[in-house]
Amino acid sequence: MSPIETLVVPRTSDLGDGVKVRRALPSAQRRMVGPFVFLDEMGPVSFAPGLGMDVRPHPHIGLSTVTYLYEGAMMHRDSAGHVQKIRPGEINWMTAGRGIVHSERSPNIARRDGQRLAGLQMWVGLPNRHEETNPGFVHYGLDAQPIVEGEGVRAQVAAGSLFGKTSSVQTLSPLFLGDIQMRAGSTFELAAEYEERAAYLSRGSVEVDGQVYAPGQLIVFAAGVPVTIRAVDDVRLAVLGGEPLDGPRFVWWNFVSSSKDRIEQAKADWERNRFDQTVPGDETEYIPLPAPRG
Repeated sequence: MSPIETLVVPRTSDLGDGVKVRRALPSAQRRMVGPFVFLDEMGPVSFAPGLGMDVRPHPHIGLSTVTYLYEGAMMHRDSAGHVQKIRPGEINWMTAGRGIVHSERSPNIARRDGQRLAGLQMWVGLPNRHEETNPGFVHYGLDAQPIVEGEGVRAQVAAGSLFGKTSSVQTLSPLFLGDIQMRAGSTFELAAEYEERAAYLSRGSVEVDGQVYAPGQLIVFAAGVPVTIRAVDDVRLAVLGGEPLDGPRFVWWNFVSSSKDRIEQAKADWERNRFDQTVPGDETEYIPLPAPRG
């Protein structure tokens, strides 16, 4: 049995200011992997002094956002009053629940001096019983994430359990997320302990079952089959997945829900200023509701 179920080649979008993202989830080939409903790779992009990343205040419902940087730094602010700088390898885990507004911008020093920025932005859908939970935010440093090393492979267990180690990051459903760096020629086996699993390649190429995969691809693995991944050259990849959510999820703009009606309500709430949308320290701007597609 082939260990590969699907290959997703992300589309590239330009966010302006030289920032490009590759969107692997959702896609026509695959909507979700475990509870992960969204996966963007941003950058790498180099900002000259005086420039930076500016994601203005915008709303979310029904999900947890996960920001994981490879390079650079970003400043998180949200309508619950949290202010947190995130650095490479750390985890910003924001649970939107019934609704939260946040922004992510380059920190002042990075904007003054310039910086190179790269990383992943992920959304985790919430189980039905948690979709309307109170919004919250937790920042996890490097000490919350175990490291597993050996034979040319270094794995940081960012969330869930992997290679016999468990992260301290608290989640609302069974999932895993790992940041893996490999030397050329090294291998590791991804066990079949979770029903849905995938690997996103950010740097270098890997070989799986005799096929070589290039950077910027999401490899979705078949259920129940252990997978051996070999680095063709020096590699950095993320492995992610978990157990499927309790039913399908609808995604529109920044909203995720098991109910289309709930998304329509969120659209109306944002358009009519019914969100608690003030982000302390970032009160003057916001992203308007996108216009309907004609």
